[in-house]
Amino acid sequence: MNKSYDVIIIGGGVNGCSIAYYLAREGKRVLLLEREKLAGKASSAAAGMLGAQVEVTEEGALFTIAKESRAMFPSLQYELKEHSGIDIELVQKGMLKLAMNDEEARHLKSSIAFQQKLGERAEWLAPEQVAEREGQLSDALMGAMDIPMDGHVNPARLTHAFAKSAVNLGAEVKEYVEVYSLIMDGSVVKGVETSNGTFDGEHVVVAAGAWSKRVLEECGMTLPAYPVKGECFSVITDRPLLSSTVFTETCYLVPKSENRLIIGATMISNTFSENVTVGGLFQLMEAAARVLPAVKSATFERSWSGIRPQTGDGLPYLGQHPNYKNLVIATGHYRNGILLSPITGKLVAKMIQGEPVPGYLEDFRLDRVKEHAKG
Repeated sequence: MNKSYDVIIIGGGVNGCSIAYYLAREGKRVLLLEREKLAGKASSAAAGMLGAQVEVTEEGALFTIAKESRAMFPSLQYELKEHSGIDIELVQKGMLKLAMNDEEARHLKSSIAFQQKLGERAEWLAPEQVAEREGQLSDALMGAMDIPMDGHVNPARLTHAFAKSAVNLGAEVKEYVEVYSLIMDGSVVKGVETSNGTFDGEHVVVAAGAWSKRVLEECGMTLPAYPVKGECFSVITDRPLLSSTVFTETCYLVPKSENRLIIGATMISNTFSENVTVGGLFQLMEAAARVLPAVKSATFERSWSGIRPQTGDGLPYLGQHPNYKNLVIATGHYRNGILLSPITGKLVAKMIQGEPVPGYLEDFRLDRVKEHAKG
């Protein structure tokens, strides 16, 4: 006899683990399936930025959900530490988005104006103010957007904290189990067929990142989504070079503990290859050196890549399948997977429990695909 669960989650990245945590917190019988190891792909490759204002520059649903999710982290760090014993290493020292030319300066000033109008904290810093704040940055920059509320976490620790907390609240997690297919009965998904046998579930959640598209094709739904490789590297410096995260149009630099800097990331579309290329590293190194000249004397530590899920319109898919009401999709977070993980878990838990959800989820519904096709 197959063991039955309230919810089966496909995908052991940060969003799958967050969903497992929020459902287990509500007393649901949860099974999370990961085909490799937890946080083995994009979730551990990320720099962990919580860039609600630096990454999302236009008013809309994505900006709203990003701000809500960012606001969850200060209390979440203590929740997860209590349940799992893991410190997610939340750092809230702000971000600087640099302008390297006049056009970028104009764009940033426009972003500041609209964000201030919405009540967000953001201001323009002249070059001398930037130098006072971060003395190692290039003197060739035109200024910067100061974003005091954005920060960063350790993405792998966040993912494992969600997973361990879920397990300690009663969830089951199975690594190295591949989902072969969804078990369908008319308009109902009854469970999943896997390399470890069949599992029955009242609800199924697909949160497999860039690999979600393949799973969803089993139920006749093709999402306009595609993989984007991001290459990164880290260096060790003999003294701290930055206190704030620095973001430009060509690279970002995130200061971590023990004088480590993470530098990323390239954007190479339509590939599942995780190879790190010389060209990609060269591009990032040149960009980083233009912004932070002192990085040229740092010690190279290591390089890696992650495959991120991007969608046709740049918005994630977050909602119930239009034809299978017990099938929920949470994918397409692209470069905001870490940032959006708490709100994703919370909202999916609400959907499954039949609770009211915010109106902005309309922008992330799955059947918008058909509307795009008509257009």
